[in-house]
Amino acid sequence: MRLGSFLKNRSIFLLTQGLVLSFIIILLAVVDIGIYAIIYVSSFFIITNVVAFIFEYIRKNNFYKGVLQNLENLDKKFLLSEMVEEPNFDEGIILYQILKETNKSMNDNIAKYKISSEEYREYIETWVHEIKTPIASTLLIIENNNNEVTRNIRTEIDKLDAFVEQALFYSRSNNVEKDYAIRGVILKDLVNQTIKGNSRNLIESKVLIELQKLDYEIFTDSKWFEFIVSQIITNSIKYKKDNPKIVFHAIENDNNIVFYITDNGIGIPENELSKVFDKGFTGQNGRKYAKSTGIGLYLAQKLCHKLGLSIGITSKINEGTTIFITFPRGHHNLR
Repeated sequence: MRLGSFLKNRSIFLLTQGLVLSFIIILLAVVDIGIYAIIYVSSFFIITNVVAFIFEYIRKNNFYKGVLQNLENLDKKFLLSEMVEEPNFDEGIILYQILKETNKSMNDNIAKYKISSEEYREYIETWVHEIKTPIASTLLIIENNNNEVTRNIRTEIDKLDAFVEQALFYSRSNNVEKDYAIRGVILKDLVNQTIKGNSRNLIESKVLIELQKLDYEIFTDSKWFEFIVSQIITNSIKYKKDNPKIVFHAIENDNNIVFYITDNGIGIPENELSKVFDKGFTGQNGRKYAKSTGIGLYLAQKLCHKLGLSIGITSKINEGTTIFITFPRGHHNLR
């Protein structure tokens, strides 16, 4: 609060006090009070008003300065009302009560939306579990009636199952901490397990798999990691060229282990690389070569961050794409 602004806001009061002082001086002069008495009374009036003004300015300035400093230092600005101390002047008390009421209202609304979001998440998870039953039954029927038609149906059912699984992981992506088990595992074992889970799609797409230097121990949740790698494999298959190939390898550094997944597909334009992890981003490849939702890599990045990992990408048009995931050495805590 600037002193000039403070005085300007009280200009009417100052003018009134000036008029009062003038009236007192004139009144004292009329009743023939001595000049020294007039000076004494006037000085006392001015000094008391100046002291009162200084005290009021310091008190209010300290309060508002503290409010602004707290606001600047807070990462979560909505917590301001919890940091402000209740003042001892009317204007500050009104502001304090307003902050408390707005914060309470905001918390009530957040709680309402959290409940709604949690109910929706539970519904999606229930729906996913329910729909998996007819999918499993359909696959069983196909196994018992194996022919070209049912094999084509099986391919589409596998795609459907992958989308259902993606919906389940999406619904849980904000609550990884409720469903994870971080432990030390051998990277090669996880990669082999993931390849096995995608074997039908890889075989039908005639993708050559190559494993290099994967005998490293990493700390992660096996289920979530397999889902992340599956999303990357699915993209490699979507955007493959002739003689498709995916290479899995890792490099051990002093502070981390970097896991690479490299394909020889159509690649990604350089101007789109910074956007591929954005939610819903499909790019020109997604529109031209395959029906894409723009969710796979977004989910992969989100889950990596939840697991305390980092993920990045490099690519060249008509040469291929490399996605790399970094595991901090000995890391086994969620962020």
